[in-house]
Amino acid sequence: MCGILGIFYKTTERACQDKFKAALELMRHRGPNDIGISEHTLTKKSIVFGQTRLSVIDLTKGGHQPFHSIDGRYTLIFNGEIYNYLELKAELLTHNYIFYTSSDTEVLLHAWLHWGEDCLKKLVGMFAFAIYDSHEESLSIARDAFGIKPLYIYDSENQFVFSSEVQSLIKLAEIKSIINQQRVYDYLIHGHYDDASDTFYENITHLKPAHILKIDLKTDSKTTLRWWWPSVIEDKSISFQQACEKFKKIFLKNIQLHMRSDVPIGIALSGGLDSSAVVCAARHLYPALKINTFTYVAKGTNLDEEKWADLVNEHVNAIPHKIIVTQDSLHEDLDQMLYHQGEPFGSTSIYAGYKVFESVKEADIVVTLDGQGADELLAGYRGYPGERLRSLIEQGKLIEAYNFLINWSKWPGRSIVFGIFTLLQALIPISWQLLPRKLAGKPAIPNWVDKAKLDKYAINPLSSLKSIIATDSVYGRRLPSTLRHVSLNGSLVALLRHGDRNSMRWSIESRVPFLTIEMAEFLFSLPEEYLISQNGETKHLLRSALRGIVPDIILDRKDKIGFATPEQGWLKTLNLNSNDFAYLRSVLGYIKPEIEQKIFKLLNFSGESNFQVWRIFNLIKWLKTNNIA
Repeated sequence: MCGILGIFYKTTERACQDKFKAALELMRHRGPNDIGISEHTLTKKSIVFGQTRLSVIDLTKGGHQPFHSIDGRYTLIFNGEIYNYLELKAELLTHNYIFYTSSDTEVLLHAWLHWGEDCLKKLVGMFAFAIYDSHEESLSIARDAFGIKPLYIYDSENQFVFSSEVQSLIKLAEIKSIINQQRVYDYLIHGHYDDASDTFYENITHLKPAHILKIDLKTDSKTTLRWWWPSVIEDKSISFQQACEKFKKIFLKNIQLHMRSDVPIGIALSGGLDSSAVVCAARHLYPALKINTFTYVAKGTNLDEEKWADLVNEHVNAIPHKIIVTQDSLHEDLDQMLYHQGEPFGSTSIYAGYKVFESVKEADIVVTLDGQGADELLAGYRGYPGERLRSLIEQGKLIEAYNFLINWSKWPGRSIVFGIFTLLQALIPISWQLLPRKLAGKPAIPNWVDKAKLDKYAINPLSSLKSIIATDSVYGRRLPSTLRHVSLNGSLVALLRHGDRNSMRWSIESRVPFLTIEMAEFLFSLPEEYLISQNGETKHLLRSALRGIVPDIILDRKDKIGFATPEQGWLKTLNLNSNDFAYLRSVLGYIKPEIEQKIFKLLNFSGESNFQVWRIFNLIKWLKTNNIA
C-alpha cells in the first residue's frame, strides 16, 4: 500500500530532483516505510517515477519500488495489494518465469508481461499502477475495477502528471488551483461528487474505475479504455439455494484472500450486517485468530449501535476498541481531515471514519477489513424499490409489483408514497426530473441561486442528475443495472475515496472484501428477487447464505442505522459568519445573499440534519485552505 507519483516531460525540460522529492514527501503518510525514485531518458524527453511504500506483503527490500524487470525494459510503480498473488505466481511459474522476491509487486509485473492488459481481470485486489516500457517508449496506467485506489491526472502541452493524491500532483505540476464550477454546483446543490472523471479542480481529472490509459510517449497519443464492465443478463438456471451456496463460497474465499498479510490485521465493525458478516466470517475461517474490532460509538444518541457491535464481539470473542467522537475533537481535527480528503465531501460521518482509523493506528494495527460495497452490490439501504417495481412492470408482473410495494412499505423507514415516488423517478425522462425533485424539496435550482448567471459559468443544472441515472439500464433488469451503475459510476466511488484518504492518513491499509470482480459478476446475474425478496427484505441472499456464521439476531435486523454522526448538533458549533458567505459569493458568482438566511434557518432547525449546511461549510473551508480561484 503506497503513494505513487509520476511525470512525463514532453519537452527537453528535465526533472528537478528536489521538486520531485518534495512532492513525493507530501505522501509519506501513505508510505512511511520506504521511498524510491527513478528517472528515465527518452529522445528529447524524460519520465520520472516515485513511490512511498507501506510494507504489508514482503517486508524486505524485495518490495522496493520503482520495481524494474531483470532486463531493465519495464519499470513499475504500484499502489495497492494483489490478494491472489500466490495463485498467480504459481501459474506464472509454469510458464518459466523466475521470481526473486516474495512481493505481490513482482507478481503484478510478470502478470503484465505474460498476459498484458488481460491480466487486469485476473487480479483480485485493489490497485492503481503505472508501467513504463523503455523499448516501446510507452506508458500504461490502470485503476482497479471499483476505484478503491485513487489516481489523479493533469495533462498539459508540456507535461503529463499522475499521483495518488491531488496535493502532490499540484505541487509537482506547479499549477494554479482553479475551481470546477460545474462540479461545485453539483456538490453544493445535490451532494453529488466523484461520480465522473472530473474533480473539484478544473484542470485535474480522475482515471475512472476499471479503466486503463495507454500513452505512446513518442507521439503523446493517448487511448483510454474500459477494461471491465459486468453483464446484467439474468442467469435463470440457478436456484435460490444454489445461489446461497455460491455466495457463501465466494464470500469466504474473499475473506481468506483479504486476510493475507505480513503485518497485524483488524476489522472495522459498525454493528450492521455487512461488517458483522466480515467479522464472523473471519472467525469461521480462523477459529484461533486474535480478532481486533474497531467501532464508532455514538453514545447518548439514537444513532448508537454499540449494543449490536457488542453482540458480534461476544459471538466471536473479539478484542473490541470503541471510538467516541465529540464536537470538540471535530474542531481540533477538522483542518487535518479536510486536507487529507483533498476535495469536499458529503457529511460529518466521514469524520467518524477518520477517528476509527486513528484508533487503529494507536493499536499498532496496519491492515483493516471493512464491509464497504455490500449495500451497492446486494441492494441494501432501502432496496432500490423504484428499479425493482419497474422491472416487474416491464416483465408484465403487475400483481407481483403491487404486492411487492405493499410488503416493502411495511418495513421501518418506508412508505407506499415513497415507493411510488421512486418508481416515478425511475420511469420519467431525465428532462422531467426537475418536477419530482422539486416536489421532494430538492429543486435543481434553489431560490438562493441566480439562474440568470449560471450560463456565465457554463453550469448545467441537470448535469449531475444525468450522472446518477443508469442510462445503460437494461429492460426488465433495472435493479442490477442500477446496482452496477452506483458501484462503478456512482455513490460507491465517493465512499471508497473517503475510506482511502481516512485510512492512508494514518498509514493504514483498508481492505474491502465484498468488492471483487467475481462477486459483482455473480450478483449482477441473479434474479432480482434473490437480492430483494418479494417481502421487501433487502440483502435477501446474504441474510440467507450466512445463517450459521452470523448470529440470527444480526441477520434479522430491520432497524439498521446508517453510519452517521449527530451532525445537527455539531453543525451549530461551526461558527459560520457573514464574512464566510461573502467570500463564497465572491468565488461563486451565482450565489445570492439569501443563502445566509437559508443556512442559519437550517442551523436553528431542531429536527434531522440538513446535509446542505455541511456542504456549504465544507466548501468554504476547502476554498480557503487551497486558495482556489
